[in-house]
Amino acid sequence: MKNRIFTLGVLGLTAIFFSSCSDNDSDPITNDSNTALYSAVLVDLSTDVITQTYEDLNTNALALKAATATLTIGNETQLTAVKDAWKATRAPWEQSEGFLYGPVDTDGIDPKMDTWPVDVNAMNDILASGDPITPATLEVNTETRGFHLIEYLVWGLNGNKTAADLTAREIELLQAAATDLQNNTQDLYDGWKTSGGNYGANFINAGQSGSVYVSQKDALEEIVNGTIAIADEVSAGKIETPLNDGVSAEESRFSNNSKTDFANNMRSIQHIYLGDYSDSQKSGLTDIVASKNAALDAEIKAAIADAISAIEAIPGTFTDALTNNTQAVINAQEKVAALKITLETKLLPFIANN
Repeated sequence: MKNRIFTLGVLGLTAIFFSSCSDNDSDPITNDSNTALYSAVLVDLSTDVITQTYEDLNTNALALKAATATLTIGNETQLTAVKDAWKATRAPWEQSEGFLYGPVDTDGIDPKMDTWPVDVNAMNDILASGDPITPATLEVNTETRGFHLIEYLVWGLNGNKTAADLTAREIELLQAAATDLQNNTQDLYDGWKTSGGNYGANFINAGQSGSVYVSQKDALEEIVNGTIAIADEVSAGKIETPLNDGVSAEESRFSNNSKTDFANNMRSIQHIYLGDYSDSQKSGLTDIVASKNAALDAEIKAAIADAISAIEAIPGTFTDALTNNTQAVINAQEKVAALKITLETKLLPFIANN
């Protein structure tokens, strides 16, 4: 979403503050008794959680592009396949929002893929222009590209679009949008994989020459701040804004995928904390916390689980719940906000001071 920059900037300043307070100019590689544990966590999270998530995102985006390539007017089976492929691609993206640092930030990839809301007027201008529609057509306006343009085209404003409602120009735009999305997921994956930009090496070699992180703690604080940022965005933005402003502010409302989005955002925190993603179970932040404060470790795990459970307990669609089950939505917002506070006031200082 477009409103991430300020939050991440504030959190970045927080990370700098804690880093300056905790490092005390010591050499984290030679003097820190936690080096081996920190190394294991940084290696596993960068390789088996972050990079693997981006690989899955790109794989699914390729499948989405392929599904749009065969879409024809009136074929409901093909349209359903596109919808399913969109949801499959959306899942690892939302599960990556707990680590919006590196190329997704520095290369400006996030807004190219996930700007909300869609500029429907600009989209209609493209459709009406008569000009060929290519990925380059979409690059001039981030509000007419990415996940939500595709979502709007295949579900429609009220979520009830059928294959018979499609036009040839909409299919042309949809195919360009899916290609553009996959171009960006490819850039993102390439930026992390070892045979590409290898951004993960910055975490693996934190504290050594060539890394952007001056110490292992600096790298770990970046990771924690990423989880704080998404908890804040979900509680104070994605859930609270529609509560205050109405359904028009709800992200992913065309597809009724909002609750899944929010739960997957919390899972991005869970994957980072536990070091688990897909079938992989490696080192995570839990290994650092549990080794010195089992009670805090249990508290954080419970807060993550409570946030996921509260989101998934919202009855029906998020759109309907905003009006008919408001208290359930408020409860979810409060659980996510409580998680954010726990991460910010307990986990971050723990990492900085141990």
